[in-house]
Amino acid sequence: MSTTSTTQHDADPGPDTGPAGRGSRFGRIVRSPLGWMLTGMAGVGLVSGLTATGPGPVPVLGAAAAVGVYWAVMRRVARRSTPEIARQGAGREALLGSGIGLGFILVSVLLISAFGGYSFSWAGGAFVSVVWSAVVVQIGAAVTEELMFRGLALQALEHRWGSRAALAITGLFFGLAHLFAPGAGVWSAAAIALEAGVMLGAAFLWRRNIWFVAGLHFAWNTAEQLLGIPVSGHTPEGLFRVDAHGSALLTGGNFGLETSIVPVLVGLLITVPMFVLARRSGGLLPRRRARH
Repeated sequence: MSTTSTTQHDADPGPDTGPAGRGSRFGRIVRSPLGWMLTGMAGVGLVSGLTATGPGPVPVLGAAAAVGVYWAVMRRVARRSTPEIARQGAGREALLGSGIGLGFILVSVLLISAFGGYSFSWAGGAFVSVVWSAVVVQIGAAVTEELMFRGLALQALEHRWGSRAALAITGLFFGLAHLFAPGAGVWSAAAIALEAGVMLGAAFLWRRNIWFVAGLHFAWNTAEQLLGIPVSGHTPEGLFRVDAHGSALLTGGNFGLETSIVPVLVGLLITVPMFVLARRSGGLLPRRRARH
């Protein structure tokens, strides 16, 4: 797997544009890994905030706009190429990621149900309306979150400290970001950091492709929503209603599937092979290279 996306392409910052070269210093700060990371996250986050809950196809249009912001920041500010969002092969990568994400959720749900944790009943909603709403909202969420956490944060941090440290840091912050969800706590943050933050980070290091991790993320959330299972504390309309029985450690309780011990363990079984494949294919950036 090519690691082209981790290589920074510096350009001549040009002459100083202010007293004592303040313009040049500011440019160097913005073009540093942490500078373009924060710039990109601010831009993508703003687009997400304005479009995530919009009507009709607005979340999907917001995702497209977020990709444009990401491209502009990477090319114009970071001065880097963007093979991770290339159109060629995007559909194949998204489908592969979606297959893994769907399999992850279905295996987790089947195991919980087998232990008596879940039972389902048809919700009786309008099929097309419910599916359409779930798809557009989850596309927007998956694409913007992956651009921020894997595209920007992980790549910037690995440029400074290497892939392993970047994986750990972004996984931790992905879990902490979900502390503000309804019913969240220390366990929910830790579970999401492990099963989502680390898994999605390992998936990106393996494939070096945003469409792959966005597909995984999208299928995960969409399957949960359509099954009627709360998604990180939120319970949007789904095709089914789920009744949880027994321990919250098995079912995830009111927060949803993510805080069940089952997907944490299943997620680790998926994460480890992806990390190994990333290492074998040269997808991990060592710290000594990250300093150059």
